[in-house]
Amino acid sequence: MGFKEINIKDLTDNFEKIISQEWMLVTAGDKEGYNMMTASWGSIGEMWGKPCAVTVIRPQRYTKTFLDQTDHFSISFYGDLKSIHQVCGSKSGREVDKTKETGLTPVFADNTVYFEQARLVLICKKAYVQEMKPEYFVDRSLIDQWYPQKDFHFAYVGIIEKVLCKE
Repeated sequence: MGFKEINIKDLTDNFEKIISQEWMLVTAGDKEGYNMMTASWGSIGEMWGKPCAVTVIRPQRYTKTFLDQTDHFSISFYGDLKSIHQVCGSKSGREVDKTKETGLTPVFADNTVYFEQARLVLICKKAYVQEMKPEYFVDRSLIDQWYPQKDFHFAYVGIIEKVLCKE
């Protein structure tokens, strides 16, 4: 069972719901090395006249290294396969082989990597990266609530170049 490319305008997914409840994997790298992480914060929408995805990553996450070294990344969704997220959201690729532990099968295509088990894949080209800084928070309560260690996320905006759905 493979993937078929579809137009993003044909998607009917509620991205607020699937990002916050189904979660997603953010993956970057190539055959020489890659990493993926579970994310439950982000957004999909329109920016600069193009479909875009935004994901946020804390500075200590290993996946950030790969996002910083490459021009592309993937965002993928897995339905009810929460076991993937139990590994990719709690273990570091610096210490374990998350691909082996999850049983995921990597696909190296479209200048990035994603996994055969995904039901939906967004291939993104990095367009903008910025560190969140405390002086820009209008709602200061968010700093104490979400950043007690002052490890502010980096926001990555990617232009969605391709949408793949499981056939």
